[in-house]
Amino acid sequence: MKEIQSLPLTTMNNAAHFLFVSNVAGRAEKDAAVSEKCAAQVKSLRAAVQAEDENLQVSAKSLTTDKIAEADRLRDQLYAGYKKAVAGYAGFPLADMAEAAKVLQQHIKDYKIDPKAQLDKETGLLVNFIQDLEGKYKPQVDALSLGAFVEKLKAANEEVRALTSQRTDERSAKTAGALKAARTASDEAYRMLVLHVNAHALLEGEAAYAAFIDYANTEIDHFRQEVLGGAKKKPSTSTE
Repeated sequence: MKEIQSLPLTTMNNAAHFLFVSNVAGRAEKDAAVSEKCAAQVKSLRAAVQAEDENLQVSAKSLTTDKIAEADRLRDQLYAGYKKAVAGYAGFPLADMAEAAKVLQQHIKDYKIDPKAQLDKETGLLVNFIQDLEGKYKPQVDALSLGAFVEKLKAANEEVRALTSQRTDERSAKTAGALKAARTASDEAYRMLVLHVNAHALLEGEAAYAAFIDYANTEIDHFRQEVLGGAKKKPSTSTE
């Protein structure tokens, strides 16, 4: 008898899990026989998928995001100001100050920090960049009286660093439990849909349900191969 195979949904990564249950829900809604005879199960699966989608959006904006953007703008302004100040001293008539400026200009070139780069990349580079200015290049910084620039730049970069860490903590606390619960609900809704489709196919004949069963089994084979890396499995009545 034609029936939907089993698939261990609990072993899938979050993105693949959502894609699979979303695909199945969409096809079930479009299938005339399944959407009519298994209407309650299809509706339940759609609701579960929507809840899972909402909880999967871990990149959703938090209140901390605005603070990060503000701190990032400040540090970019300070970095640009520092570069401009160093460049201004490069042609200074006092040889010692001009030489200090050239050393710091080379330091800037070596790091190639781009304020438009990915946020965490810029943060990491600036941590090391500022450590240099507080260490081996401190004589040059002091010679040009740029200590205040370095101090403010460090404070702004540490603010970005602290805020991004805070946002990560907020997101993980908010989503971890909720996403797990949403996935469990999707698994149960999918399991019930499979049980009902297979039961209707057994009791009424598989003809009306063959297209949906074939689609589901094709998706299952694909996800088993591409996501779970397993061998193809013969049809089973199990609905993991």
